[in-house]
Amino acid sequence: MTFIWTEISFLNAWWERSHPVKQKALKRLVKEGRLEITTGGWVMPDEACTHIYALVDQFIEGHVWVKANLGVAPKIGWSIDPFGHGATVPYLLDKSGLEGAIIQRIHYAWKEWFAQHQIEEFLWMPTFDSETPTLLVHNQPFDIYSIKSTCGPHPAICISFDFRKIPGEYSEYTAKHEVITENNLQSKSKTLMEEYDRIGSLTTHNVVLVPLGDDFRYEYGIEFDAQYVNYMKMFNYINKHTELFDAEVSFGTPLDYFKAVKERLDSFPTLRGDFFVYSDIFSEGKPAYWSGYYTTRPYIKIVARQFEHHLRTAEILFTLASNFLRQSNKHMFESSERKLEKFYEQLITARRNLGLFQHHDAITGTSKASVMYDYGTKIFTSLYHCIRLQEAALTTLMIPDSNLHTQSVLQSELEWETYGKLPRKLLVSTIDKKKVIVFNSLAQKRTEVLTLRSNTSNVRVYDTSNKKYVPSQVTPNIQAHEDAKFSISDTNFDIVFVATVGPFSAVTYNLEEYTNHSQRCVVFCNNCTEDKSDPEKPNNFVIKKMMPGDIQLENKIMKLLVDRNTGFLRQVYRKDIRKKNIIDIQFGAYQSAQRHSGAYLFMPDYESPEKDVLSQYSKGNVMDEGNVVIVSGPVSTEITTIYLPFLVHTLRIFNVDDPALSHGIFIENIVDFENPPKNRETELFMRIQTNIQNGETPEFYTDQNGFQYQRRVKMDKLGIEANYYPITTMAWIQDDITRLTLITNHAQGAAAYEPGRLEVMLDRRTLYDDFRGVGEGVVDNKPTVFSNWLLLEPITSDRPKRETVSRKHKKKIKRNKPTKYELPSRTAEYLSRTLSYPVNAYVVDTSEVGDIEVKEQQGFLEEFPPGVHVLALRTITDEVLEQFPSSSCFMVLQRPGWSCDIEVPMAMPSANFTSKTKFKGLAVQSLSSVSLTGLKTYKNLTGLEEISLKPMEIKTYRIRF
Repeated sequence: MTFIWTEISFLNAWWERSHPVKQKALKRLVKEGRLEITTGGWVMPDEACTHIYALVDQFIEGHVWVKANLGVAPKIGWSIDPFGHGATVPYLLDKSGLEGAIIQRIHYAWKEWFAQHQIEEFLWMPTFDSETPTLLVHNQPFDIYSIKSTCGPHPAICISFDFRKIPGEYSEYTAKHEVITENNLQSKSKTLMEEYDRIGSLTTHNVVLVPLGDDFRYEYGIEFDAQYVNYMKMFNYINKHTELFDAEVSFGTPLDYFKAVKERLDSFPTLRGDFFVYSDIFSEGKPAYWSGYYTTRPYIKIVARQFEHHLRTAEILFTLASNFLRQSNKHMFESSERKLEKFYEQLITARRNLGLFQHHDAITGTSKASVMYDYGTKIFTSLYHCIRLQEAALTTLMIPDSNLHTQSVLQSELEWETYGKLPRKLLVSTIDKKKVIVFNSLAQKRTEVLTLRSNTSNVRVYDTSNKKYVPSQVTPNIQAHEDAKFSISDTNFDIVFVATVGPFSAVTYNLEEYTNHSQRCVVFCNNCTEDKSDPEKPNNFVIKKMMPGDIQLENKIMKLLVDRNTGFLRQVYRKDIRKKNIIDIQFGAYQSAQRHSGAYLFMPDYESPEKDVLSQYSKGNVMDEGNVVIVSGPVSTEITTIYLPFLVHTLRIFNVDDPALSHGIFIENIVDFENPPKNRETELFMRIQTNIQNGETPEFYTDQNGFQYQRRVKMDKLGIEANYYPITTMAWIQDDITRLTLITNHAQGAAAYEPGRLEVMLDRRTLYDDFRGVGEGVVDNKPTVFSNWLLLEPITSDRPKRETVSRKHKKKIKRNKPTKYELPSRTAEYLSRTLSYPVNAYVVDTSEVGDIEVKEQQGFLEEFPPGVHVLALRTITDEVLEQFPSSSCFMVLQRPGWSCDIEVPMAMPSANFTSKTKFKGLAVQSLSSVSLTGLKTYKNLTGLEEISLKPMEIKTYRIRF
């Protein structure tokens, strides 16, 4: 009898508490081929909501574990439970050295199409690549992976071939239970083969793969015996009576299946695209679309991405700092090195907690509230450890006095208290916290606008590296109250300043006490007062009344027109190209169809109109003028509209001499659904209605896992639930003249259901279960901060005109004219990366150690091509000492692609490595090109200049320092 095991997180849990005798027995089963490790990732990840960094990281963690403990490398992928399949995971499996993959949950219409064309296997090609693929993918032909649905097309028959019989257990399969005896052996064998023959008719090679299992199976020894004994009786009978069956049946593994298929076929069809949105029909007898989980529980989706960023930063700083200390070979650094090594065990746990959350019932939000809370506490624990590691590593790199390396000198400016709460800014005092270290974890120079919370408004910021004062402003800390009044704090202020940091660099900024009223923002507000402890003290800010009429925000590049009644954007005028566009931001909600919309499914109640969710938080359709606040300063200008407590909406533009920041509109939404039953059956969206002509049948583009991009065309005959697609970093609509891109920092659903419209789902509350496995509704909504960039960009005039897809000619054009592969602009890709990986700021706390020396700056890369993204710089665990780091690491590189059809102010960066490319202050002892997860070595290289990547490609290199 043969078995497979896919998720290494659970295998590791068993392994760590098992006797060495059992461990050896397991290794023997693997060596004999009786237990096959399929996929080998830390979990079976979701493929819609996961981001590329976390996907790669959990594959590395799982594959390294498998190789280290079992001595094998996975060969076949097994992904039979994610709710739809994308093209990213097959690409990553191919890059990891796997030969094949098996998928399950795709739209029932696709299942039918594959069956009609006798296709079960295909080569899944990346949409951006035209090279010959190597990964062969098998689609399981029926609805689900249980025995009831795998032996053939008739569940009523297949259920009788499930021989599990546990005393005291009663279910549909125990009711049909019938052991194989001499009396029924022939008839049961014949019935089973008839079902197998029907599966075989769905393909030209006539090889059949039939999984024999289900959720929560084989936990009792008697089930092993029952399944094995009964099936072996039928297998022996079938194999013996070739004159009756002309077939050979045996237990096997997916690897055996692919070998048999390849022996019979030497060519396979190719496929480009993905299998979203997934829809089942077997549960209710009518289509149900699994597009709700793209958005479900956005709070934890956002927290997970921020955890991902902090883990990546911790990995980079640990790798740099530990090897810097090791190579310095100085006795004074021994205690510093030992302190860092203590963090490594926590770093391993953090990797595994991030990997665990990529599970298809975790990041999707499709577990019970108590289970989601457990995930959240794991994430927060590891997030805390990652930030402490960052502080310790940067201390060793930026503080020359090694005696201070074991003390808590650096403090992250952001504090994460507990799951369910929003992060809180550290209050910086210019008395004992005068220095701030800013670290850039990207391998390209960047300019960012940072915000620190201060106890004084008399501050200016000095760049110690470039020896100059940087643009800054003092922004009021405004508290909104439910009586529609605003108070401006007299003790807390936001210091906003412009930081320019090199690739993989840390720069020190000094906060100096200085009175300059021109740095203080002007506040436009009809209902604001300063909350002063001393009434005689003069105001810190100039407060002016709002002028009548619509509102304008302006910088050097654009002018925004904001609706006075709603406080939302209406129009954008690009001054540099003299182009005006309608950009109408709206908020609304779909009424959930009870028991048909839940954690997994999205289904609006079509008998109910869209909900005006803001009306209960405003005075009719006209905003109270006191609910709008404008804050204008030399660095940024913003307008905030408050519908307390449900929504706080902010638009911000920057007066910064930076080609990316000055062209983008930053959008922040703080959403609070309040406690249930308020806002029940509410699916909240932010909608952007424009005058962009993206087709009579609308089309738009979505990213996939922050890695690649997919064109989406509205399915006219289907509802909005079938036209919502997952995004992880961005979506855009365009015509021949203009492109509008919305950039996000987390996974959510997006749609373009009407011409000129782009909308994203923000949050969902459904009181009832949708009967797909959770067993409860989704009512544990948390106050959540949503961050977006909005870009309006011109398309070059020499770009070929876009084919307008009319309903009449839609099919003809799709068949005869291959669609161009669209990419984001350079500006969009850059802003997306900075949103996902913001600079980290750490305050130097001198309250206990006095005034200390801090390096002005520290860079770790020289002449590194800015057109290549360092996805990961991940220390490899020592081969002998399990919880200790080695001097080697995996450097995972990604070369993003950009569109050349968008007029952008940013220069296209080089992706070429040269002889000048190196790690500053670190000697590379050896360098080799390896498979994505590092299990296979391809080529030993002499230096970094030998590295090369094609556009969109991901590669891994092993470095020994």
